[in-house]
Amino acid sequence: MEKHLHIVSFDVPFPVDNGVMMDIFYTLQTLHAAGIAVHLHCFDCGRGQQPDLEKYCVEVNYYSRQCGHKGFSTRLPYMVASRSNPELLNRLCEDEYPILLEGVHGSYLLYDERFSNRKILLRVHQIAHEYLRELSRTSSSPFKKLYYLHESKLMRQHESFIAGKITILTQSQQDAAVYRQQLNASSVLALPPFLPFGDTVNKDGIGCFCLYHGNLSSVQNEKAALWLLKNVFKKLNVHFVIAGKDPSARLEQAINSQSNACLVANPSEQEMQDLISQAHIHVLPSLSSKPVQIKLLNALFNGRHLIVNEQMVTDSALAPYCHIATTAEAFQSVIVQLKHQPFDDHEIMLRRNLLEKYFDNEQNGKRLLSLIY
Repeated sequence: MEKHLHIVSFDVPFPVDNGVMMDIFYTLQTLHAAGIAVHLHCFDCGRGQQPDLEKYCVEVNYYSRQCGHKGFSTRLPYMVASRSNPELLNRLCEDEYPILLEGVHGSYLLYDERFSNRKILLRVHQIAHEYLRELSRTSSSPFKKLYYLHESKLMRQHESFIAGKITILTQSQQDAAVYRQQLNASSVLALPPFLPFGDTVNKDGIGCFCLYHGNLSSVQNEKAALWLLKNVFKKLNVHFVIAGKDPSARLEQAINSQSNACLVANPSEQEMQDLISQAHIHVLPSLSSKPVQIKLLNALFNGRHLIVNEQMVTDSALAPYCHIATTAEAFQSVIVQLKHQPFDDHEIMLRRNLLEKYFDNEQNGKRLLSLIY
């Protein structure tokens, strides 16, 4: 008998232009390969309808968010309240198929009694209230500081509520511990993200430049890029490339002001992978502890040398494969040490073993399905 599954995604998971969309898209691909009939429901936040998704789903449904004041609630965070869609809820009630929620954003249905006996799992890509609190801390706008702090408090209440109702799947043991110990989750497990890498494709030898890549529209990623420009590469005679989605005019101006730096804005998926494979050193500091950043995994399995700070490597399984620097001076020192050091076959083999042990999509897909059916 064919197995059916509803997946509710907080955004349209194509094109695959950031880490979370990559995870969701390759989850769809893995479940389709396992013979699951996926009914995809996604909120369109500006990406539009994507025919490519129909290859992996028996149906794809799109929903609009309640933007602006219509999406605000006194008791729910905006990212949840703005996705309270009656059309989605009614459609999910037409059958009894299990439901996989991709992102805490789409978990409004847990307040609806019609789903009280339904098999529902939630995959979280980060601890949302911690993310919002970090946005409050790093924002330069007094209004945004207050707004994000208020949203963080609402989100923590919401996360505590849902933690006692359904099974939570986190991407790391660290996040699982937060749900278990701070949010009193009754059922929580760690399941690694789904990746497009069936094998490592690291190149040996010496690459051409240092690379920082990520979603440059993210406040935290922009701050990391600016920190690298000002504190690390300003004093180094090393070619530095910053690549990613939607850089601000401020970041573009800062990059153009340094003769050893250049910007690759809005590269295609293939262009980004080419940059990752051509780089000699990946520099990926994080301004906050965000477990299992997929850009880190992308660099690990497709790139050469990798320098991070301690906040980036919150998962101890990944730390031995990275050079860890705690200060700007330490980043500079490691870059100087590595810039003429070839990346060799032994390091490639170590990373291949890591991929096979923790990030095998087929095996992780089987684990996910065992929890659903």
